[in-house]
Amino acid sequence: MIKYDYEKAYEKLEEIMKRLEEGSLPLDESLKLYEEGIKMYRICSGLLEKAQLKIAKLVEKDGELIEEKFNVQED
Repeated sequence: MIKYDYEKAYEKLEEIMKRLEEGSLPLDESLKLYEEGIKMYRICSGLLEKAQLKIAKLVEKDGELIEEKFNVQED
């Protein structure tokens, strides 16, 4: 299994979208590309979610949830 970083997965997703938008592919190839595009989308989405968790965290103060910058040394 190939390990993708965000940039590579996003590039691959863009490439797939361009090929699908051309509309000149046979149906079976279009379906394979669509499935691969969904996979790239999920990779990108998951990596963005992980990045968000690294940037901010929710902390309860005075009964309210507030967002604070994430500090690796504290956690």
